[in-house]
Amino acid sequence: MNSPQTPWYRQAAAVIPRHMVLKSIGTMLFISLFFGAYFYLLKDPAYPTTVMPITLLDHLIGFQPLALPMYLSLWVYVSLPPTLLATRRELYGYGLAMAGTCLAALVAFYFWPTVVPAAHIDWTQYPDVNFLKNVDASGNACPSLHVATAIFSGIWLHHLLRRFGAPLWLLSFNGAWCIGIVYSAMATRQHVAVDVLAGLVLGLLAAYLSLRHRVGLIDETRNPSI
Repeated sequence: MNSPQTPWYRQAAAVIPRHMVLKSIGTMLFISLFFGAYFYLLKDPAYPTTVMPITLLDHLIGFQPLALPMYLSLWVYVSLPPTLLATRRELYGYGLAMAGTCLAALVAFYFWPTVVPAAHIDWTQYPDVNFLKNVDASGNACPSLHVATAIFSGIWLHHLLRRFGAPLWLLSFNGAWCIGIVYSAMATRQHVAVDVLAGLVLGLLAAYLSLRHRVGLIDETRNPSI
């Protein structure tokens, strides 16, 4: 049992090594399978593609190439919650919830292919962003799975950090990082506001459904043999 006096960082350090092989292999396998399905739908849509509308918010948030590192940081961010899970039961539950989130978006991409409108920007002036555009074309736009997985991960990470008794500054940092990723989806012109809103809804719903029976529970960190 973790003592109430045990510092949060010691609790986290004790949890991270647990089931490390499962965490590492599971994360890599999940990402590989996801990208296989994602790029297949991106390159070969089954139905006519819809161009997403531009709103006032899109005009207010201009293109900001410096937002690219924040956008790419999602792949670090989404790896944090499973790292802090203590039991196989939690890992399997988290993996299923994340898979359900991605599957819901992939189904939407299949039946309703979408793309962001042309930004009329000379991407060759921004080599790093241009590379992103060439690798991940601005399709599979709505809902923004980038935003959905960031929100899902952010809420789970908040839950886990609170379970460890993490300080307010760390909870605030987590929130700011999550918001930064959401913002960067528009600032890099990978998504428009409608995509982001749909991704927010998807991420919030998935996090709520996966955590509704876990809020306030701390006992699963107490028995690493589960």
